Amino acid sequence: MRKGIIIFLVGGVLGAAAGFALGIFVYPYLFLADIVAADKVEDQAARKVVATGLFIHANPRDPIHYGKGRLTVYQNLVHLDSDFEVGPGPKFHVYLVPETNVIPSTNVARTMFVDLGRLKAFKGSQNYPVPAGVDLKQYGSVVIWCEQFGVLISPAALKFQ
Repeated sequence: MRKGIIIFLVGGVLGAAAGFALGIFVYPYLFLADIVAADKVEDQAARKVVATGLFIHANPRDPIHYGKGRLTVYQNLVHLDSDFEVGPGPKFHVYLVPETNVIPSTNVARTMFVDLGRLKAFKGSQNYPVPAGVDLKQYGSVVIWCEQFGVLISPAALKFQ
């Protein structure tokens, strides 16, 4: 009888832990994947385009961590265009990174990146203000980075105008 109770309790703890871990992984796919952002660039005609870029699927063998779509960098704003999309996940952030060729093995967390903020949605147009004093010419890429697991989701090399 006592052995059965111990097995039951251990099974309950292990089951709860596995359920929690699975929930963290599945949550974005179930509840956040259909949210589409629709930020617009105010005074677009008056803003100067500094650079453009295209998000790529950095590791085609990885079907979960992908990205696609265009972006436009203005003097004080990074704008992800309406065709932007990434695979869902936890704690995605938008970073300016000094390297121009960011690949999955690049240790983005150890670069002098600038965190522009948490990703607002997995699809659609989004605006991220660039902090005052940041020299955009010093940054060769915009990347979507998973802070939770330290994983590159999608890089976009910048082409300066």
